[in-house]
Amino acid sequence: MTTELFLALLAFAFVTSATPGPNNVMLLASGVNFGFRRTVPHMAGIAIGHAAMVFLVGVGLMGIFIGYPPAQMALKLVSVVYMLWLAWKIANAAPPDGASAKGRPLTFVQAAAFQWVNPKAWVISLGAVSIYAPGQEWGAVAWVAAGFLCVGWTSTVIWTGLGMGVRRLLQRPDWLRVFNYSMAALLVASLVPVVFGD
Repeated sequence: MTTELFLALLAFAFVTSATPGPNNVMLLASGVNFGFRRTVPHMAGIAIGHAAMVFLVGVGLMGIFIGYPPAQMALKLVSVVYMLWLAWKIANAAPPDGASAKGRPLTFVQAAAFQWVNPKAWVISLGAVSIYAPGQEWGAVAWVAAGFLCVGWTSTVIWTGLGMGVRRLLQRPDWLRVFNYSMAALLVASLVPVVFGD
């Protein structure tokens, strides 16, 4: 991969990773409710998990979903159920009495596994591989995955940092509760194209 192509890939990876989506909504909420340090495993799970997903999609895993339509439906169903559960967790992260937030942030494994049921991650992975590694050679696919790994960290830090900034504004329990409900609603809204698309 040429330097120019890799720089173009990094720009693509940054724009697609940094724009709002399920990962970033959850990082924002985690930064607000749990702080930066406790969100680091979640951040690492997203960055490493998505890079691994890009690589595996690039070396041919998507063929299973293209060649076997029931697998697509199963993936969609699991995605919707899991994201609704995560929305419920976000909505209930702060108790009404203003005590310390109940629950805990996603672990590394949970965040990495979430990539496989995240519709935005699938779209980004397929787009990146088809644009930047169209022949699906292992070397080119590895470069694409490496680009997403580099940029993934930047995106997770930005969104968790935004959460930390918002946290200072949400000291009142009722404001924090409204914020959490809003983040949960945004996560559910991100399912609309998945459920009603096609």
